Amino acid sequence: YRDLHTFELQAPTRLIEWARGNRVCVAGYGQCDGNEILQLIPPPTLLTKETQGLCPERDFKVECGGFSERPVYSLKYVPDTSLLVTSGPPDSSLQVWQVSAEDSDVIKSVSTIATENGAGQSWAKIATISARAPWVLHGSRLDRVQITEVESRKNVYTAASRGSEELSSLAFLDCNLLLLCCATGRLCLADTRQPQGLGEAAPAPSAPCSEHWCMGTRHAAQGSQPSSQPVARLSSRGLLALTDLRKTSEFLALAKARVPSPGSGAEFLCVSWAPALEGYLAISGFDGTVHVYDTQSWDNSGREAEPIFVHKGHVFGGAGGSRDPPLVTVHTWHLQKPRTLLSAASDGSLHVWDWVQPCGKC
Repeated sequence: YRDLHTFELQAPTRLIEWARGNRVCVAGYGQCDGNEILQLIPPPTLLTKETQGLCPERDFKVECGGFSERPVYSLKYVPDTSLLVTSGPPDSSLQVWQVSAEDSDVIKSVSTIATENGAGQSWAKIATISARAPWVLHGSRLDRVQITEVESRKNVYTAASRGSEELSSLAFLDCNLLLLCCATGRLCLADTRQPQGLGEAAPAPSAPCSEHWCMGTRHAAQGSQPSSQPVARLSSRGLLALTDLRKTSEFLALAKARVPSPGSGAEFLCVSWAPALEGYLAISGFDGTVHVYDTQSWDNSGREAEPIFVHKGHVFGGAGGSRDPPLVTVHTWHLQKPRTLLSAASDGSLHVWDWVQPCGKC
């Protein structure tokens, strides 16, 4: 490691979200009442673009917080606002939160976005954008996808679909294009200017029906088309499929991650592209580790890929004894520091780490 910071939370967390001012938001997912939502100030070394020397202050600090009466399974910061949107069982409704001003340390609930036929539906996956207005894209199934204006709670778009497949991930490619990933691995593309239906962007990779998939998208570079950025899909068996949305008839690359067999479920699967490092991605959700891969040499063979770095800090840093080993529940990349990641685990540990670049890859 070049650097490693650790912070112990009061409860297991499955969310890490960057907010304004380089703050970090986390939330608990326990089934009991009183799940914390916290906004943390990162250590000073993470607030500068350049790597600094020794720093006397290495801890996160709690800046403000609140409590949710339901488990928080998804949390998104609404860009250019002081709002957060969360979702979680027992239905597909959304909760909107206000991060208080500097004179208060409270994150308070301000509204609920109800959904049609929300009762009985699984929790909603969400994405946010503020290109035109503060919008949230949300849905639990392919025929339940819509965009809602966060502040007015007005519905501004509903995707027309005859399918009812479970959704695992969704994303704004830009203010008009939406990308949806079904749990089966199928990708669907929607355009808010053409509300008549969804188009299949890419079929699911050939895999057993029991396999669960998630996706990771990368923000388009300045001046480039959003569809020019590759989409990564990760399965519960560790299969990685990279797709160019401009040419979906073939895969950019296929590889098998070196991960253990999936356990009881795939609810914590996570794949993400490095925002400031071309061709790098990270995966987690199989055990107590985070794997980082350089995809630039991958082909369509589907053979096992060698990670360039494996973060094992949650495995060795947790409590000892007979407790089950911690499971990494989520990870995310630092927005400016190319090789810096944050990861959280089921034991409440939050890590920030930066690995040393391997020789010959400078």
